[in-house]
This record gives sequence, structure tokens and C-alpha cells, in this order.
Amino acid sequence: MVVLAASVISKSGKVLVSRQFVDMTRIRIEGLLAAFPKLVGTGKQHTYVETENVRYVYQPIEALYLLLVTNKQSNILEDLETLRLLSKLVPEYCYSLDEEGIGKNAFELIFAFDEVICLGHKENVTVAQVKQYCEMESHEEKLHKLVLQSKINETKDVMKRKASEIEKSKIDKNRGDKGGFMSMGSGRIESSFSDMSISSSGSGFGSGSGFGITTDDNFSTKPKGRQPSSATAPPKGLGMQLGKSQKTNQFLESLKAEGELIVEDVQPKAGQSRVAAPPTDPITLTIEEKLNVTLKRDGGMSNFDVQGTLSLQILNQEDGLIQVQIESGGNPGILFKTHPNINKELFANENILGLKDPNRPFPTGPAGDAGGVGLLRWRIQSADESMVPLSINCWPSVSGNETYVSIEYEASAMFDLRNVVISVPLPALREAPNVRQIDGEWRYDSRNSILEWSILLIDNSNRSGSMEFVVPPADSSAFFPISVRFSAASTYSDLKVGNIIPLRGGAPPKFSQRTNLITENYQVV
Repeated sequence: MVVLAASVISKSGKVLVSRQFVDMTRIRIEGLLAAFPKLVGTGKQHTYVETENVRYVYQPIEALYLLLVTNKQSNILEDLETLRLLSKLVPEYCYSLDEEGIGKNAFELIFAFDEVICLGHKENVTVAQVKQYCEMESHEEKLHKLVLQSKINETKDVMKRKASEIEKSKIDKNRGDKGGFMSMGSGRIESSFSDMSISSSGSGFGSGSGFGITTDDNFSTKPKGRQPSSATAPPKGLGMQLGKSQKTNQFLESLKAEGELIVEDVQPKAGQSRVAAPPTDPITLTIEEKLNVTLKRDGGMSNFDVQGTLSLQILNQEDGLIQVQIESGGNPGILFKTHPNINKELFANENILGLKDPNRPFPTGPAGDAGGVGLLRWRIQSADESMVPLSINCWPSVSGNETYVSIEYEASAMFDLRNVVISVPLPALREAPNVRQIDGEWRYDSRNSILEWSILLIDNSNRSGSMEFVVPPADSSAFFPISVRFSAASTYSDLKVGNIIPLRGGAPPKFSQRTNLITENYQVV
């Protein structure tokens, strides 16, 4: 069945709405519709008329005709079923079945026709489904608008309260200017800003935060003379800044709770520093390996590549004259490459990393520079599937009008994996998939149509797990490639820093080492 066009015309032949579902020129459709009133006879009971090229299937609706123009090879029974469904939709969107009512709701009718007929073929939908699709009502959108309105109301209340506080402070200031401001006013301002610092920092003086320490230094000493007035000026700005940062942080946290991706600016840096704090020891060595793995959906592995680096970070220049003693895991398949300025013979013979010029110190860097200086690189490539830390099996199967997708993971005992996220692409959906069973947590990214399966930690208690969800019918290739992210606290090379050797003699300086395995590109294709 191929429907060429669906139209609503008056009995005099005036075209009110016409929707074409195949490519045709405007002249041709206008000619076909203009010829229809001449072909319809009076007093006849049948609802179709045929010409040499097309068939007209129509139904009178009060003073109008609902008309389908089809080719002669189409199934007239299916055409009549389509016409019957469209005749139910027209009164749903047009309360007055006349030219004015049709003209006011022309676009709504076109959208409804598009939901019923696609490329000339009838869709298996009902009137209720068409209305639901056209309304595009979203519970998440309503919830988002309610949350946004509550934030706007809360911001207005805070603005009014701040305005009243500023007005009150102006009145107090004017009263203080009339007498005794220098002697008594400064003390009052000091105490008020001390209270503000305590309430804003949340932990009082000496809390360890940058603002708390600065405020404590300014107000604990209380120098005499003209210093109180100058000392109170910076906390005034800091107090306002603290309030603003706190409010901004609450707003960002609320957006995070809704699942939005926030690119953080000021406060989140402090939060990130708690997770990956800058080094506080004089010397920090970081061992990091990046994993690139490509697995096949039917089993097997097409790529396995590990690239590792050992970087050094020194805070103080006086600690730069050192050598680093390392302990390798004894894996003969690892090929190490040293920095061009490193003494290669010393490393090959004694596993010591030192500069070719022993009188030249290692470069230093600030605490915020987490990269450091690269000393050593290595690479591991293998075709052994037992080296894969996490394997994924995906089994989509179509049953009726649904596709059942079963995904399972199996983790090797080599590593304990942290923050595992398995991202499964999905076909375009009108609503979130129906997750029947899952070991862990899940989140549906409707913008990118991705289902994310999250496991906080995979250890000996959960080396295997599964998830099952249901979506509308889709091809099995729509669920690939599957992307995986995770990290681990141990590496393939099992490289460790044994000792730091000072070239000037004396006790070895204090140092710390960090070991991390992360995924750079881990996919199942």
C-alpha cells in the first residue's frame, strides 16, 4: 500500500490541508485534487473513485471531504482502515469541522497525519498513541521546570534578604559616623566579620581552608593604631565572596543531582584536590599505565596495548640532585625507554635513573603541576586474551515487538577495578529503556542515547555480573561499539620505586609514589 497524499477539501473543491508522502510536484497534486470533485457523483454510496493512474478513497465529514490519494496497486482494505483512523483524528484536533476550524489547526493535523502514515505506509498506532506522540509531554521536563522555578524563587528571597542586610548596615554605619566610630565601630565590624567567617567556612578558625586561615591571621592579632580599619577591609570582600561561592556551590550540586554535566570553575577545583590532591612530599613519583583494548563482539581480541610512564615531580630545587632506584616486575616482554638525558648504562646495569651529568639537578615544578618530568616509558603488546582485565558479552535478541539485551562482564583476578562504567549505545528511543535486572547502577543519557552501567568496585566478591534491559525492536549492530572506563591501583609492569639516592650525601629525602592504571580506549566492536 502506498498513500500518495492525505487531504481535507471542501465539497466545492477548495483544498484546506494536504500532506504528500511521496515526491511529487505541486502542479501534479493540485491537478489530482482539482479533478476529484468532478469524479464524485451524487447519490452514490461507495467511497472510492478510480482513474487511469490513481485511486481516490474518501469519506464525507459534514461539509468536507477527507481524501486519500493512492496508487491503484494499493490494498483498498488497508486504505479504508487508514481513512477510518484519520477520520477519528480530525475531530480530535478540529472542534469545528469547517474551513475556519481546519485552517486554525492545519499544522496539528499535518503532524497527526505524519504519525499515522510514514513514506506512504500506515503505522500500527492508535488515536491515543498519536495524541501522546504529538503532545510530547515529558515528566522530566515538568520536574525540571519546577526545580528551576524553585531556584528562581529561592534566589529572589536571598536577594531580598541581602538587600535588607545592606540597608541595615548602612543605617548602622551612619549611626557610627555620628560618634565613636574609630574607637567602637571597628571592633563591632571585626566581630561581625569574624562571625561571618565562622559561619561561611563551616569549621571556624584554623579549619584548614584557605579563607579560614587568612581571616584568622587578620583578626587574631588585632594590631593597635590605624591597623583595625585596614584589616577589616579585606575580610569585607572575602565575606561577600564566601557567601557567593557557597551559593554557587549549592546551585552546582543541585544541577549535578539532576544528572547535568557541570564544567566546574572555582569551588570544584577544591573538590578535585581532595580526590587527587597535589603532592605535599618534597619528591613525588607517578607510575601510570594507559590501556588500549579492542575486543570483538563474537569473542576474541583484535588489539591489546599498554603504554606506561614514570614521571618525577620535585617541589624544592635543593632536592633536585638525586637518583631514583626502581624495581621492575621481571617481565621480559616489557621494553623500557629512558629520557634522552638519562644515563642509559646506569639504568641497564643497576636499574637506577640518573642524569648523564651528575652535577645537574632534575627540574622542579609547582605543586599544582601534576604532570612532572617523564623519566621512563614502556610498552606492552600481547595477543593473549588472558591479559584482558575485563571482558564484555552482549546478547541482543528480538522477540515480538521488543528487543531483549543481556550484557555480562567477567573480570580477571589480576586487578581490583574501580569506578567501572560500561556505556552501551542505544537506538533512538522515546523513553528510557526498561532495565529488568542489573548488578550495580544505571543511568540513561537521553541526549546521546547511551545507557551507562556503573559498578563502583569489582573485586573478589563480584568478578562477574550481568544486566538485562528491554527496548523496542532494533538491529543488533545498534548496541555496538560498547565503551568501557575504569581504573586500578596496580599495573601490568609491577614497577616500583625502591629508593631515592641523594648525590650530595646525607639521609634520603622523603618521597611518595603513586600507581594508577586507566583506560584510554577500551571498546567492544
